[in-house]
Amino acid sequence: MKQVDFQRSLQGGADGFAPPPTIWQKLHLDPWLMLPFLLLMGYGLIILYSASEGDMGYVERQALRFLMAFMVMWGFAWIPPRYLRNIAPWLYVFVVGLLLAVLLVGVGAKGAQRWLEIPGLPRFQPAELMKLVLPMTIALWLSNKKIPPRFSHIIIGLLIIAIPVLMIAKQPDLGTSILIAASGVFAILLAGVPWRWVLLALGAAISALPGLWMVMREYQRQRVLTFLDPESDPLGSGWNIIQSKTAIGSGGLFGKGWMAGTQSQLHFLPESHTDFIVAVLGEEFGFVGIALLLCLYMMILARGLYLSTQAEDLFGRLLSGSLVLTFFVYIFVNIGMVSGLLPVVGVPLPLVSYGGTSVVTLMTSFGMVMSVYSHRSRQGLMHK
Repeated sequence: MKQVDFQRSLQGGADGFAPPPTIWQKLHLDPWLMLPFLLLMGYGLIILYSASEGDMGYVERQALRFLMAFMVMWGFAWIPPRYLRNIAPWLYVFVVGLLLAVLLVGVGAKGAQRWLEIPGLPRFQPAELMKLVLPMTIALWLSNKKIPPRFSHIIIGLLIIAIPVLMIAKQPDLGTSILIAASGVFAILLAGVPWRWVLLALGAAISALPGLWMVMREYQRQRVLTFLDPESDPLGSGWNIIQSKTAIGSGGLFGKGWMAGTQSQLHFLPESHTDFIVAVLGEEFGFVGIALLLCLYMMILARGLYLSTQAEDLFGRLLSGSLVLTFFVYIFVNIGMVSGLLPVVGVPLPLVSYGGTSVVTLMTSFGMVMSVYSHRSRQGLMHK
């Protein structure tokens, strides 16, 4: 064999030495990401059973949502990243149009106008779609530019982020707007923004806080004041956070035992099966139970970031990385607000809090992550 033919055979293809695809690669799933996901879902159902006072209806409905979310995730894992890349700008325009429709003709509940009702379809919240569409759009915008991005490219990226974020904040939905803003900003940061620009932006954000206070709604201001001094109104606005911290602190090292928590079982703890479910975990399983939860989250984050680094192109790396880091924001904000370290903004604990929309959105995002990883070329697989 000539030397050139031997070298050509080493470059992959049908006659190359690239390893044959595994069963997981054929299924477009990653077992080391799926394992902590399944463990976390099972753990969440155990906690939910206690938080709902042994109501199997909650557990069955949540398990059904997990199954549906898994199927959606698997479906997105089969979609090649190039298709996500091609439809990203059209999806962005479409979802912005839906957000505009929410502001004009949206359905309201509890003082917020966040949903759309379209005949023949169930009521839905377009802001959830933007959690997926915005990082796709920013990743596409920056992947077509020289890295690190120029200042003008960053400004345009921030404008792309600001449009849906301001529309969602207007609904109002502060928690969702924070998550969506984070997903876009992470994509920009991962593109290699110089640290001096990051510090300059942080300084500008801090300087803008007085102006932000002036445009905040009264209930949002009250949440900040309650965060700073919850004991000022212990039977009113400070009740939730006081009871939450009491539940977590009373759990000690090993907790009071499953379904033996007094704060949750005696209804002192509000929203015990949704936003404040980690307080139930802390009271009944203690520090050890929360540490186990954090370990499962760390496994998901570590594996997700690893898969992001294995992407073949910049679009895949930016999209995967921003989605995984947004998952971290869910965890950080929820546990921070329940423990009194952050104001209460209504962000669920991923895959543990009762609810369906956030579960489907999160699992869809990790379907995209696995798609980016599993659709690498055979030559790329050989060199990894």
